Amino acid sequence: MQRNSKKENYFISHLDELEGKEVFVPKGSSFYERLVSLSDEIGGEIHAQETKQDVTVEELIGKVANGEIDYTVADEHVAKINKAYFKNIHIKNAISLEQQLGWAVRKSSPQLLSAINLWLEKFKKTTDYRVIYLKYYGNTTLYKSRMNSDFFTSKSGTISPYDELIKEYANAINWDWRLLTSLIYQESGFDPNSSSWTGAQGLMQLMPNTASEYGLDSTGNPQDDIEAGVKYLGWLDEQFEEKVPDSTERIKFVLASYNVGLGHIFDAMRLAEKHELDSKVWKDNVAEMILKKSNPEYYRDEVVYYGYCRGSETYKYVTEIYSRFEHYKNVTSDLSL
Repeated sequence: MQRNSKKENYFISHLDELEGKEVFVPKGSSFYERLVSLSDEIGGEIHAQETKQDVTVEELIGKVANGEIDYTVADEHVAKINKAYFKNIHIKNAISLEQQLGWAVRKSSPQLLSAINLWLEKFKKTTDYRVIYLKYYGNTTLYKSRMNSDFFTSKSGTISPYDELIKEYANAINWDWRLLTSLIYQESGFDPNSSSWTGAQGLMQLMPNTASEYGLDSTGNPQDDIEAGVKYLGWLDEQFEEKVPDSTERIKFVLASYNVGLGHIFDAMRLAEKHELDSKVWKDNVAEMILKKSNPEYYRDEVVYYGYCRGSETYKYVTEIYSRFEHYKNVTSDLSL
């Protein structure tokens, strides 16, 4: 995997061009051995560099995208999903033939093998399985365009076709309507027919289970969609009411939970407390811990109940919604119905 620019001398189109190049891989990974073997195959040394034990493949991919390193190696499905986030990386150079992935169980542990197989058969019938499968092996176009709304005109101050509805429902949760508008754009780009790789649908991209809890089904119209989404936002707000007393600060926690789920945000808050940060403040505190939840040192911590998550996505999600909100505030009135 490399940055995608043919203007620089680090861009390669053939594996033999890796000769003399540094390629960074996680310490203890099979990628190191493969690079050593590849050096023999191309007849020239590839400088395989092992990182610290706690550095993940995804962190290395981010470093490639940011220009901190030139090359790394990742499994194909991991490379594809990160390509959807980082448009400036090149993932076309395979360094080995296709490999099979699987779990290994000791021959002396037939009961464990039976339990795993039974669990897997049940899990394959769940929505969570479908979400994970589509994320890594199905449609990996994860990142919608984040450009400003084409519907907006500076003369009218109109942001979307649903401004009046959004103003009405934003009042129900005491939000600035432009913040709610920014969330809706982040989720669907104002497309009521939008659907995602997770199975989420509509303007507010509620997951099927959540949508049904708030009386929304596939026949719902934009008003129903916004109403259900706002009710869910209100419920999330209630979960943080005692944990984050400041209502303005609390909205950031609500947005983060809307993106990744309550459990991961509660984990990040516990991590913040453990590392002597303010669990009631998002920026530079809980936000830093959600970023670290892709790092084994953190997601395997005893205070973490929900394990790994791609915290960088949630971090960007909150940041982008607020950035767009600031833009909307500059060009529209704050008056609501």
